[in-house]
Amino acid sequence: MLKFAKYKYALLLGAVLGFSSCDKGFKDMNVNPNASTNPNINYLFTQSLLKGNLVYDRTYFYTSYLTCGNYIQHFTTAKEMAGAGAGDKYAVSDQYQGMYYRYIYTNAILTLQEIINAATKSEDVNKKAAARIWKVLLMQRITDLYGDVPYSDASKGREGSYVPKYDAQADIYLNMLQELEDAIKSFDAGKPTFGAADLFYGGNIDRWKKFGYSLMLRVAMRTTKVTDNKVVAKDWVLKAVAGGVITKDEESAVLKYSNGPQVYNNNPVAFELVNQDYGPDAHGEGNTELGKYSKTFIDFLKNNQDPRLNVVAVVWNNNKPDTSTAIQKGLPSGTDKKAGDFVTYSEPNPATVLNYAAPLLILTNAETNLLLSEAALRGWTGGDKAQLFRDGVSAALRNWSLFGAAGTIDPVRINKYVDDHALNTAGTFDAQMNQIHTQFWVALFLDEQEAYANWRRTGYPVLVPVNYPGNATGGTIPRRLPYSANEQGINATNYKEAVARQGADLLTTRMWWDK
Repeated sequence: MLKFAKYKYALLLGAVLGFSSCDKGFKDMNVNPNASTNPNINYLFTQSLLKGNLVYDRTYFYTSYLTCGNYIQHFTTAKEMAGAGAGDKYAVSDQYQGMYYRYIYTNAILTLQEIINAATKSEDVNKKAAARIWKVLLMQRITDLYGDVPYSDASKGREGSYVPKYDAQADIYLNMLQELEDAIKSFDAGKPTFGAADLFYGGNIDRWKKFGYSLMLRVAMRTTKVTDNKVVAKDWVLKAVAGGVITKDEESAVLKYSNGPQVYNNNPVAFELVNQDYGPDAHGEGNTELGKYSKTFIDFLKNNQDPRLNVVAVVWNNNKPDTSTAIQKGLPSGTDKKAGDFVTYSEPNPATVLNYAAPLLILTNAETNLLLSEAALRGWTGGDKAQLFRDGVSAALRNWSLFGAAGTIDPVRINKYVDDHALNTAGTFDAQMNQIHTQFWVALFLDEQEAYANWRRTGYPVLVPVNYPGNATGGTIPRRLPYSANEQGINATNYKEAVARQGADLLTTRMWWDK
């Protein structure tokens, strides 16, 4: 150890003397010959797809499962509010609610900007377009969680911008829509694509265009409550429809996984849920967070004879996962302790939801058809709202077949379900919106961030909030997440400006599209 210390000191002394005597050739010596100055944008794009889908750092578990999923009553947690992760108690927790904010910029947004900056050659136009579209989706997630966020300055670290300004959400939304339109139009069928590095479509340009227009539809529909004319939802919806959105199973954006050998190869939803709450030895008793399906969610599936119940839910019966309908029951939101009958409540099915080889559904024809049904209901398009609703619901049931045999629902059961739950076109506008978006709430189960955002926009399904003692919202379901606590110190000036413009940094503050 002493010899190493002397050696280290000698190296430092030599470095100092070298600086004082001569710096000739130092810059050349300081270049790492093994480091590439020209990034391989194919590798970076694959990385951005995987990291953008929350593989590491507990982001899915903290933000989607314990927070958004608890808010909209897909899940609930049998812990007191003071306990970590009790999202259904409406407490403030920077560890959980600030995780996505801290993670996604550094691990995905910066990578995508590296691709966009490096894709300067004419033959890179398709790669740049795909990166721009994927970046919009990730930025849409960020702004929908927090409101005003760093956007235009978010990727300018190389330019010396280390304390980015927060853009107003109205400006972010307008830019996202324009960015999608420009990126889609820039595709060139005669130029190279990402090919196998594209885990969604393998470089299929037509599919990427549909993905871009479908994202445009999602973003535009989020603004239906906006009245300031910054974004006119109908105009952008019509652009998306004219361009062509995802309507078929094979067009959906799906990321496929396998069971190993690395964590990157595992479905991030399954990986996080298994390792945090539903381990192979828990058998219904829970690991750390003591989560279960919410009573609201299970009651809806049971009361509507929904065949997805037997696909997504199990009760551990004699240490075996039992999918029988009769024994499924959800834990009431607001439960704050693990009761003696905890094992008798429903939780995720190990053969589907917790399967490491399960796919991740990013944007599917279930979502687009249901949004198109709403657009037709509003009179914006000439589509058949009842048929679009049927198409969306049936697609949502079929999509579970992507999870393997345990997720496959017999077509006869699918047809019966959609027949029994047809859109009541004679109902009021609100009644039809309730039908459409209650099905949206079920269809986007596991995509908790998007389901939460759509619930805030529409108010459907009607959820009964929890008024747990000492909660931070006065017994109302939160409307946003607070910013990461780090921002208050590192980027204080811009943070304060955003809060002054948007409103207090509270769970109850409504963002621009949620006024």
